[in-house]
Amino acid sequence: MLSDIRGFNIDLNAGFPLPRSCPVRTIGIDGVKPVVISGDDIADESVGDESVASTSFQDDVLREDRALLLRVVVSDDEARRVHLSQVPESVDALIDVLKEKLQLQGDFTLQFEDPDFANALCTLSNISELPHARAVLHIKWKIASQPDNSDSQSLGSISSLDTASLNSPVHTSTNPSPTTSGNLRSTSVWPSPFTIPPLSHDVELKLRKANEAYEKTKTGIDVTRDIKTDILDKITQVTFDITAYPRPHEVESIAVALISKYPCLKENDGNGYEGWLTSIRNRFSNFRAKLRVAGCSEVSINSKSKGDGDMTYTLKRAKRGEINHCPNHPNEHDDASLEEQRMLLVEESKKARVDDSLIRVKMDLTFSLRRREVVEEQPMVMVIQNRWPALFFKEQIGEEFFRITNKNLLGTFRAAVEKYTPKLLRLYRSRKASFGKDLEHILMKLDDETSNIIRHRQDAALRGLPIFLCEEPGQLFKQCLETDPDDVAVKGVAVGVLYVLEDCAVETSSPKVQNISLIVEESVVLQDIADTPTAVAYLFGLLYALNISYPKHLKYTFDTLQSVFMEMGPKCTKRVRSLKNKLAL
Repeated sequence: MLSDIRGFNIDLNAGFPLPRSCPVRTIGIDGVKPVVISGDDIADESVGDESVASTSFQDDVLREDRALLLRVVVSDDEARRVHLSQVPESVDALIDVLKEKLQLQGDFTLQFEDPDFANALCTLSNISELPHARAVLHIKWKIASQPDNSDSQSLGSISSLDTASLNSPVHTSTNPSPTTSGNLRSTSVWPSPFTIPPLSHDVELKLRKANEAYEKTKTGIDVTRDIKTDILDKITQVTFDITAYPRPHEVESIAVALISKYPCLKENDGNGYEGWLTSIRNRFSNFRAKLRVAGCSEVSINSKSKGDGDMTYTLKRAKRGEINHCPNHPNEHDDASLEEQRMLLVEESKKARVDDSLIRVKMDLTFSLRRREVVEEQPMVMVIQNRWPALFFKEQIGEEFFRITNKNLLGTFRAAVEKYTPKLLRLYRSRKASFGKDLEHILMKLDDETSNIIRHRQDAALRGLPIFLCEEPGQLFKQCLETDPDDVAVKGVAVGVLYVLEDCAVETSSPKVQNISLIVEESVVLQDIADTPTAVAYLFGLLYALNISYPKHLKYTFDTLQSVFMEMGPKCTKRVRSLKNKLAL
């Protein structure tokens, strides 16, 4: 019996006679009985050409008959799941598909984990090299063309559940402009253990010989003034590159690292480093005083004048994991030049079609001026909106968060939501009797949903978080009708997520959400947000961008978002630590 496929006659019955004039070729496909192929159009091909045609035919059959599940690693802290109904015809076609489904912009190449080489990375040059059924791809961005995030980009695609993961974030550029990167820190985590920097050559020689003698006699070196000065100066400079205000346990880690590297410096009394600990603390204080006189923004904002009252004065330090809390101006720029750039930025922001690249460059350049205003002057949000309208663009919220913390806002938050949603829902169900009707109502509503289950599960996990932490969810998640006056919905709201509901759907069990907005200081600052995780992420990012403290009635909720979801900050409250331990089980 002969079946015609794409112009080829395939003999499905072994032993079926074929004319001698007709070329015959046998091919094998995984899971399919070998077939014999013949055709007039290949009668004159050489053996090498027949092999290429056979391989191409197999690839066509495989592409049509199998789907492909991909894990796409976009960056170090961001990986997404993509399901394709069929394998694209080429690598370029695959790149186009990934750009469309993951909302990526910019040029990149693909590498895949090759199972033949213990999952080592190999550049994907031919689509046939992809492993069958499942594959892990790594995106390698080209330096000349960094990913871009357009303001015209629709966030509606984020909530799509058909192919790309629910948690696919809009990609944001996380590379500061070369003109501003010199005045920003890049280290976001305190090193553990702390690395003692190289000392002056003569001091290194003295300590090396003293270490050799210490191993034999257990007698420490007599620390002279020049040795101690060199050690403290080098440590202080390296530490300031990480933070201007190291915390007590971080300072102690420096002292421990010092006597570990140079045992000859160990003291005879106590823990062996108490004297060094005091000296390091004092040197930090003296170093900050010198920087304050020199005009360093990060420490000069904390200088207290004689007229300042002790009751109202508060230190404006980074307290929530900020890396660039209040940086200095870029080289060759001062307040006047940056103010000119700000005015150009405002004019560009008013255009119907803004230049996103120009907005990003200007926002990078004016970051130090903006942070000084926000941190030192602490203006109202309406004032900031007038002076920095681009700060409230969706993509710039993520960009500003990265400038401050060196963390990808949407990518990190969505990955955490995906990770913790199942665990949070299990906790909610096991403890729902202890939290009254609010939590029970959220879970019952979730059980009634029949579509977009993943989205509704994540929504329930975030809405139930304030309840589980014994806080009032109504203070964070607000609802209003389309026809309600604006001032009614926002009155008395410090920060919150506002769901605008369709009028006719108020009495139903699942009212239709027409819009999701953000409220800060009784003003709607952002609208048309795709879903609850995105809204909460943007709200969290705005609190950093505007340097707003967490509301007292929601401090545990935001502490959880910071310490658990975003993994930032030095420590968390006992209540949040308890939840963190439960989620780790």
